[in-house]
Amino acid sequence: MSAWPILRLMIGAVALGFAGCVSTPPPPIVVDQTLPPSQVDLATRNLRVFSAAWSLVADAHFDPKVQGVDWPAAAKKFGPEAAAATDKKSLYAAINRMLDLLNDSHTRALAPEQASERHTQVRARTGFNMTRLDGRWAVAEVVPGSPAEAAGVKRGWLVLGRNGRRMGERTDFRARDGEVATWEFVDERDQPVTLDLVARPLSTKPRQEARELPGGFWYLRFDGFDTADRRWLSEQLKAHRDAPGIVLDLRQNPGGDTLSLGISVGEFFESSVDWGTLISRSGRRSEKSSWQIGSARYAGRVAILVDRITASAAEIFSAALQDHGRATVIGRKTAGAVLASYFHRLPDGGELQLSHQDYVAPKGRRLEGNGLEPDVATQLTLADLRAGRDPDVEAALAGLRDAVASRASP
Repeated sequence: MSAWPILRLMIGAVALGFAGCVSTPPPPIVVDQTLPPSQVDLATRNLRVFSAAWSLVADAHFDPKVQGVDWPAAAKKFGPEAAAATDKKSLYAAINRMLDLLNDSHTRALAPEQASERHTQVRARTGFNMTRLDGRWAVAEVVPGSPAEAAGVKRGWLVLGRNGRRMGERTDFRARDGEVATWEFVDERDQPVTLDLVARPLSTKPRQEARELPGGFWYLRFDGFDTADRRWLSEQLKAHRDAPGIVLDLRQNPGGDTLSLGISVGEFFESSVDWGTLISRSGRRSEKSSWQIGSARYAGRVAILVDRITASAAEIFSAALQDHGRATVIGRKTAGAVLASYFHRLPDGGELQLSHQDYVAPKGRRLEGNGLEPDVATQLTLADLRAGRDPDVEAALAGLRDAVASRASP
């Protein structure tokens, strides 16, 4: 379950052993034996990785009809590209172009380097996150202790280009440790700024933040649904169980695992509630319920902040609390990326994230490809970023105040 920018990852994120158990071979792809031996050997190794990915989809994808795609034809089209790849980048690009045909948010291939980064939660970065505003990229957040912070990059700067190339609608570059990139910005005074930023390894672990808001309300941000995040959330809710309301910020949360999801949902209820239904490849439906053991049973008002980055377990969590009338969802429509997936090891150390189950919310809504609509829609502007304003938090705080005041009225 994940949106493409984010990619820290999703429900049921369990690493499985390489698919020696797959049974459906792809159509044969012939390697030109007249090539030099080194190229024949490379092509053979490339095809072993490609074939493993193709077969896993054929045998285990949640939709046995693979979304209506002619899967054997896909092998014939992209297999030769994979065989001809001269490096891992081009090999995995070919595999992912094939997987793109599935239009599936949770099926994608990670090259060995990316797989390693997923496990270590460390990646070479310059250290700023961007958001799309009115067709332009703007700095939404600067990572503390990063090269970007040291160079003076500020929230609200426009990002025009990288290494002489203008920014497009999608950003798919990956920095390497020690790589120098020339970034072009426009600062808060609308003045051009050019900076050479050196990428270095930075943690990609989910961030957590707690702070008190006016009126005794509390703001809690957590950027994942894993063991550390759900324990932190439980501790915060227990520490502030007397707070009249909580603002949960999931705007940078791309999801996590189902166990943490079920436990986190339970923190807001006296007894177990359903958080939706998972549907397997065979059509078997499995209704999921929250876990209440150790629950904070937080009883105050709840507002949840979401946007297009909010994905997977974060979307499901928001939908569950929304459907049960337990929270007001504020912000912008979510990613619509909620399929349950597992990670399978590929022969070269890469990984295939593969969707195994579909998801339906408690009230029957299918979120995949559709996203979750907020109860209160808000817009973030460049002026807000530059002024340090957060209209989502402001709307949440206003709603919580009104709800508490209404409850207190005779």
